[in-house]
Amino acid sequence: MATDKKPSRQQVFTLVVQIGRKSGDGLPEKATGAGLVVFASGIDEAEAVRETVAVLKQAETAPLDVTGYGTLEERLAEGHEIDDEERGLMQRALDENAVIIAQMEPFYGTHPEVDAD
Repeated sequence: MATDKKPSRQQVFTLVVQIGRKSGDGLPEKATGAGLVVFASGIDEAEAVRETVAVLKQAETAPLDVTGYGTLEERLAEGHEIDDEERGLMQRALDENAVIIAQMEPFYGTHPEVDAD
């Protein structure tokens, strides 16, 4: 009996995540936290955020804040320039139903969002 595969409703969302310090997080010694650019798949942005936070917690990091920047189409509509490398990572996130960290920028010094109790 043949089964028709339903088209995927998954989309890829661009997220920026701020993480704080946690033992074993892999951040540089003097860093106070980091900002991550993430491409995450999900049926909607809320699911992409939940999956991203779960993956980051599993990776022994301390996610503090997530800001969503939408799908590829939404970003293009807002005039964002998206290069081939970024598009490739977005496609990979979709193909693998994955969370991909595209960029990590450690924070040094005082960052209220990171140092808050």
